[in-house]
Amino acid sequence: MNLDLRVPMGLMFTLVGIVLTAEGIATRGSAMYGQSAGVNVNLDWGVVMLVFGVFMYLHGRRGQKRSAQLPPQEIEGTSRPLSNRGH
Repeated sequence: MNLDLRVPMGLMFTLVGIVLTAEGIATRGSAMYGQSAGVNVNLDWGVVMLVFGVFMYLHGRRGQKRSAQLPPQEIEGTSRPLSNRGH
């Protein structure tokens, strides 16, 4: 099984980013943003989380494709014996 942690993490951030962005768009111009100096925090951080989630997902998928092309020896680390670790 070759699961890169960036893929599910990217999907989670993308999903939360979509929800926050939608909430920010739906409540644009609302009186509740008067407490935050008129800044729509849901929209701002929703976009940030959406961009970060897509970035993580795409890099995780690219890493999975790259590791599928490598020989098994290179996936596990180096080809050096473990006894030469310098202890």
